[in-house]
Amino acid sequence: MQKIRSGTLAALLLGSILTPSFSLAAPADSAAIREAALKDDVAWDFTEGLTTEVGPRPAGTPREALGRDWAVAKLKALGFSNVRAEPYKMPVWERVRDEAHIVSPFPQNLVIAALGNSGSTPEQGIQGEIVYFPTIADLEAAPDGSLKGKIAFVSHSMVAAQDGAGYGYYGAARRQGPSIAAKKGAIAILVKSIGTDHHRIAHTGVQMWAEGVTPIPAVALSVPDADQLARVAARGKPVRVHLTALSKTLKDQPSGNVIGEIAGSDPKAGVVVAACHLDSWDQGTGAIDDASGCGIIAAAALQVAKGGTPRRTIRLLFAGAEEVGGNGGRAYFAAHGKEPHALVLESDFGADKVWRVDFTLPAGHEGLATRVGAALAPLGIVPSRDKAHGGSDIEPLVEAGVPVIDLQQDGTRYFDIHHTPDDTLDKIDPAQLRQNVAAWAVTLNLIANAPETLGVN
Repeated sequence: MQKIRSGTLAALLLGSILTPSFSLAAPADSAAIREAALKDDVAWDFTEGLTTEVGPRPAGTPREALGRDWAVAKLKALGFSNVRAEPYKMPVWERVRDEAHIVSPFPQNLVIAALGNSGSTPEQGIQGEIVYFPTIADLEAAPDGSLKGKIAFVSHSMVAAQDGAGYGYYGAARRQGPSIAAKKGAIAILVKSIGTDHHRIAHTGVQMWAEGVTPIPAVALSVPDADQLARVAARGKPVRVHLTALSKTLKDQPSGNVIGEIAGSDPKAGVVVAACHLDSWDQGTGAIDDASGCGIIAAAALQVAKGGTPRRTIRLLFAGAEEVGGNGGRAYFAAHGKEPHALVLESDFGADKVWRVDFTLPAGHEGLATRVGAALAPLGIVPSRDKAHGGSDIEPLVEAGVPVIDLQQDGTRYFDIHHTPDDTLDKIDPAQLRQNVAAWAVTLNLIANAPETLGVN
């Protein structure tokens, strides 16, 4: 999920796009590339193959390694050059078993999923009285030591949004809640899933322990179960929960990125990086997060190649271990950060249609933004006043000043599925997937062939 903020440069870019110059025709080949991409079957074939033949791909596990092998073979078969895996090592958290139930006053089972990096319970589990906090702010306000021997339960009311903006705000309950609860003495924490669905499935996700905090069991409740537990707590009687959340952590496990390229004609013009991530959580098959993103960028790059050799090399980055903290993006930057990068983009927000484009380009590049906007307009995509920021897999490059464009996808239903067992192939709409490929193809084509000087100035 990308954080998006307004900025003067982006406003100037939008201003140029909204001037009469917007009526200028896009390059002649944009229309042909766009129409061909709307008939594309590569993205679907890629997404179907990865989710069927590999399935879940947790970071640092043999399943992720199988995904890398699969992706290398696939990119070679599709005709990409310089295809290779670039390995690195990392610690790995693994789920073993999750179970929970209300012991009293109204015994019943709860649907949960341990959060990444959760502490482990003993084999027999733990039991304690819950202390209910309607929001993360309420948990933060609890007196120090007030949760000693108790299980914290944090709720919230996340709602769907086209741009997914609520994830950053409501996600604090998952990201910071466990450390806050541990500091206040809790023996475990239950967090209402960071999701917008009402299905009885729990949304997992990573959280990082604050420095000096001893990990405690940290689990997400399905949205209906969290609402149920809140109603039980509202009856005013002590509520006891039994929780089993078994997990293990392994050191120095292999992970890695996969690279593939469409070679350009001008090495001095810099590389355009199109990124996604190969890893997924263990519950579903990682279709929307992020097999579809990898399928989209591969298909789009091939559409550009069909039009001839681009000026700039287009480099696909299939990052590993994004879900657990962006390890792949950092590893890529360590290996390639000093190379000339013209511009970066990332696809990691599902497969529903692109509806908006954001720019963070060097000053004086309004013409490129205008051309991209013109080529995207027939697909129902509009420019915004917000700056582009990219995502985890390209974050180090963006922070280093590399220009970035965000093709923003419709996230209205994304957090119904995100990090759940429901992240499966049937959630992909083939027509919207093709619209993504078309948006990416025309954008990559214009960037890769742009006469402007791009990159870090």
